Amino acid sequence: MIDDDDYEAPPPRRPLLRRKRVLIPLGVLLAILVAFLLLRTPDTDRDAMIAKYGGAQAAFAAGPAGQRIHYRDQGRRDGPAMILLHGSNASLQTWEPLVKRLGGAYRIVTLDLPGHGLTGATPDRDYDASGMIAAVDVVAAKLGLDHFILGGNSMGGWVAWRYALAQPDRVDALLLLDAAGMPLRPGEKAAPSNVGFRLLKYPFGRWLAGQITPRSLVEKSLRGSVARQGIVDDAMIDRYWELLRFPGNREATSLRATLNREPEMADHIGAIAAPTLILFGRQDRLINPSAAETFHERIAGSEVVLLDGIGHLPMEEAPDATAAAIADFLKRRLVASPPAAGPETP
Repeated sequence: MIDDDDYEAPPPRRPLLRRKRVLIPLGVLLAILVAFLLLRTPDTDRDAMIAKYGGAQAAFAAGPAGQRIHYRDQGRRDGPAMILLHGSNASLQTWEPLVKRLGGAYRIVTLDLPGHGLTGATPDRDYDASGMIAAVDVVAAKLGLDHFILGGNSMGGWVAWRYALAQPDRVDALLLLDAAGMPLRPGEKAAPSNVGFRLLKYPFGRWLAGQITPRSLVEKSLRGSVARQGIVDDAMIDRYWELLRFPGNREATSLRATLNREPEMADHIGAIAAPTLILFGRQDRLINPSAAETFHERIAGSEVVLLDGIGHLPMEEAPDATAAAIADFLKRRLVASPPAAGPETP
């Protein structure tokens, strides 16, 4: 018989549930780590991308802050100069359909803005309006252009009108294609945007986008940006996907998502005196098409063209209609009218 005073009870056993609470997080963390390693998409190779999307004749302009801006100088060399600026996460290739249609009448310069295309990251990591404007100046100086027609799509449109405010004497005419930067109209909700831009609104999403960028996500974002789905083919998806992963571009994308776009500058847009064409796709799902009317109300003498059945990329979705609208506008509004634009140049 054991006396109660001498009895030593065994240590209590850890409940099974509590032990599982330790094991489950470790398993989840391990699964996340494995998934991350399997899904992580590394940067593309710089030289391979330059060879594929720039070719042997790829041209770069060096800037004072260490920029190396990729550009193309095409079209009629003795024609009026036109500089075109692409949108966020795009590249100068987005303008090739217009180069083919307007290059017979104009000298057309396109460039990859900092943090985009074959330009990639810039040493100063300046991806706000000042950095983008500086890139335009670097290329213009390289080509000896002291004045030009300036156009832009989306973010590039925002850069274009900011440039026109900063350096009005250099802008002969302004072309705003589904341009960003106008405030919402009273009672209006923001456009639904696409999955890629929605992801960048959140810190974790920005971190994730810099590590895991599946081709399927790029395709979904592209399809969410256009109304004419037929333009989204494998070559287009690959171009956006590979150039997004060009060294430094994903980091630049995340940095741009946190920048102050200085919305108050929209209040100064009335100072623009250059002839201005505002062209929007009526089915734009990234920027409300009503922004065209806001631009028009604020820029005296501006003209508006709205394209039915077209989304955020009119120069790719409807290049014939877009080129025709630009050619007609410039023929009427430029002091020195260029020759009429002809058919596609070879």
